[in-house]
Amino acid sequence: MPTIIRTCLFDMGNVLLFFSHERMCAEMGRLCGRTAGEVRAAVMDSGLQARFECGLPARDYHRLFTEAIGANVEFDALLRAHCDIFRLNEAIVPVVDALQSQGVRLVLLSNTDEAHFEHCCRRFDVLDRFDAFVASCRVGAMKPSDAIYRAALEAIDCAPHECFYTDDIGGYVERGREFGLDAETYTSVERLAADLGRRGLRVTG
Repeated sequence: MPTIIRTCLFDMGNVLLFFSHERMCAEMGRLCGRTAGEVRAAVMDSGLQARFECGLPARDYHRLFTEAIGANVEFDALLRAHCDIFRLNEAIVPVVDALQSQGVRLVLLSNTDEAHFEHCCRRFDVLDRFDAFVASCRVGAMKPSDAIYRAALEAIDCAPHECFYTDDIGGYVERGREFGLDAETYTSVERLAADLGRRGLRVTG
């Protein structure tokens, strides 16, 4: 008897929502009079963004950023520039709705910081369809670490092989498979619909 998929585990960035760290660095640079390259060095290359995605509080992120960049930047303005980098993958919404209508549990698994996660939950109602969220900023660990996949296994509420996981980063998909998840790399909505269809889930893509 074929396995019944009871839960779908979705990455957020460049799956449900498109985003750009390059735009983030450019927007933050415009705010404080620095180049995107200078912001990238202060945020991405230094590991500060990774620390934020592992649970560093937003106020600490703001303080460390202003110290690193050597400019005074208002907290709320910085978070707006930091967060204004997402747009909805509109084509995936009917897929999510079709899964929900078939009674499939929906769980988010994302490397994301506190500000990005809260911003996306406020702005994009596609996330309202989800039953649980496994966010690195809450877990304190990022993909591909063991800890965040273990947290995902607790959230899916089914056996690992009964959960379909999709992520745009192939290495994260491979890690998911190591934990027993039925996983495929996300490349397009059409490919996702085909992957789901082969598992008995009929969706429009």
